[in-house]
Amino acid sequence: MTIRINVNGAEHVVDAEPDTPLLYVLRGDLRLNGAKYGCGLGQCGACTVQLDGKAIFSCVTPLAAVGTRKVRTIEGLGSVDRMNALQSAFAAEQAAQCGYCSAGMIMRAQALLDAIPQPDEAQIRRHMQTNLCRCGTHMRILRAVLRAAGLPVDGHSA
Repeated sequence: MTIRINVNGAEHVVDAEPDTPLLYVLRGDLRLNGAKYGCGLGQCGACTVQLDGKAIFSCVTPLAAVGTRKVRTIEGLGSVDRMNALQSAFAAEQAAQCGYCSAGMIMRAQALLDAIPQPDEAQIRRHMQTNLCRCGTHMRILRAVLRAAGLPVDGHSA
């Protein structure tokens, strides 16, 4: 079946069944490999992308649920040469160890910063709790989000 999808501001036509997980279309059809397959159950967050600005698990979101809404992936935020503020903060705080969860973490954090430009630490922790980092860099991720928001990191201005 031919389905239209808007990803990172561009219209795409894909040949997929409506129940195909969005993650499969992003990685397989569109070759956008930032979102990762982690658990396939919406429990780890490695596949997190944004749908109309809200963080979602793309591994459990069927293509039919996307409709005309806009999908944004890590590739739509910035590039190695032109990182956005959050990506730069992740680099500055060395928030990625193995890097597998990083794209999902950044997409979830960016959704928070888009909705609440200067969240407090409790809001960040609450918002980020659904995404897992098996390497244990959660404190670095927290500092990166604080830094991107222009808030103090460990008692110092970001």
